Amino acid sequence: MTEILFLAGRLLFGALFVYNGVNHFRNSVAIREYCAYKHVPMPGASAIISGLWLLVAGSSVVVGFRPEIGLVLIVLFLLGVTPVMHDFWNVADPAQRLGEEINFTKNAALMGAALMMLLLPRPWPYSL
Repeated sequence: MTEILFLAGRLLFGALFVYNGVNHFRNSVAIREYCAYKHVPMPGASAIISGLWLLVAGSSVVVGFRPEIGLVLIVLFLLGVTPVMHDFWNVADPAQRLGEEINFTKNAALMGAALMMLLLPRPWPYSL
């Protein structure tokens, strides 16, 4: 039962990053425009690179192939992206500020989960 619960959690966790990576390509114009709005250098290239980054990182966790690499990629992504894209302390509008603060704290929690998963012994059950 423990292995099944771990598998379910791993799939949910990794799939979030795969889903967001796919959305970087499905909604490429909006992602690029949001990157430009947040003053990200080379917003078009940044959107593509971050989409690929998320796909690789999330897929690694989902299938359990070299998950330590995927988890490190997730931590690095969140460390770099979170303070830039969710800088709630710079937002004047209260509703928008709240949304950015929620996303900031969500990303911090996801980073914590990825760091904890790095401590799990490998190979993971039901992995490639």
